Amino acid sequence: MSGTRRKARILALQALYELDTVGHAPNEAIERLLEGIAASKEAESFARLLVEGVLGNRERIDETIRRTAPAWPLDQIAAIDRNILRLAIYEVLIDNKVPMRAAINEAVELAKEYGGENSPKFINGVLGSVSLLAAPH
Repeated sequence: MSGTRRKARILALQALYELDTVGHAPNEAIERLLEGIAASKEAESFARLLVEGVLGNRERIDETIRRTAPAWPLDQIAAIDRNILRLAIYEVLIDNKVPMRAAINEAVELAKEYGGENSPKFINGVLGSVSLLAAPH
């Protein structure tokens, strides 16, 4: 199942990146991305759920990024990093079906694969701050 979820997160990340940088319609981006790969129905539906969840909660997610990474204006965070953060924050703060540690690990893995040299450390740091917000007080 984790392979399916990882594939879905990669698809969702690619779609979110495209929407953020080029402004294509969500369904068009996902459909086009799915054409090039063999994805299970579970991966496809989870990817769609993630993209819809991030887009539907983007203001709240972006505000969380602003609060937890105040030294980095949102538009100055690399687009790939910004969307990895959006995906992880959606999963842990809003969807709340993935344990915090698992979501952070997944996000750091995505950052290693798709981000820049400093992306994994940056993602880990911001999500560490997010985890403090999510912790029961």
